[in-house]
Amino acid sequence: MAGERSRYGLMFSALGAIVLAVSVFLPWYGLSFTANGIAVVQQVGDQVASQFGNATLQSYTSGLHANLGGLAGQEFTAVSAHQVLKDLNVILLVLAGLALLDALVPLARPEARLPEGAGASVVLVGSVATVCVLYRMLLPPTPAGDLVALSLREGAWLALLGSLTMVAAGLWPLFFRARAGGGEARVRSAWSGLSGWTPGS
Repeated sequence: MAGERSRYGLMFSALGAIVLAVSVFLPWYGLSFTANGIAVVQQVGDQVASQFGNATLQSYTSGLHANLGGLAGQEFTAVSAHQVLKDLNVILLVLAGLALLDALVPLARPEARLPEGAGASVVLVGSVATVCVLYRMLLPPTPAGDLVALSLREGAWLALLGSLTMVAAGLWPLFFRARAGGGEARVRSAWSGLSGWTPGS
């Protein structure tokens, strides 16, 4: 039974590693113009129209300002971790690969019983991945200062889910093993107490 739990834990660890690797290429951040960014675009448009344009261009620019004002806060594109997190995306892919290797190698063994501690290092790898993902969720990059605002997209949440799954699945067999060991200790303690009891005492 413990071996089956270990296998389930390793399979879920592998699944979490796959989710983490795939999430690197999914949208992590949605980009939208801030009010300050819209104001800068309008100011540049006014300067260009006043220097190089005629009255028609200036009237067109003033009409365009009304349309630009409605774009503040609306997402116009999305970027993935692979596009904006040049170093962290490599780290996450390496961590996902290590976790996948650590989970699949014990499963590929021909023995029916898994070795003790199989997949234990996936807990450490998953913890490091969780810290990296949370860091970039709480402190996203600032590609254009205060001109563009970033909002979290599904890729970041999937990366967090995958890394937490790796940690939880790695701890799963250890938790059940500790519970089983505690149960056996209680049975031995109760049996030793009963074995010293005699009807005549």
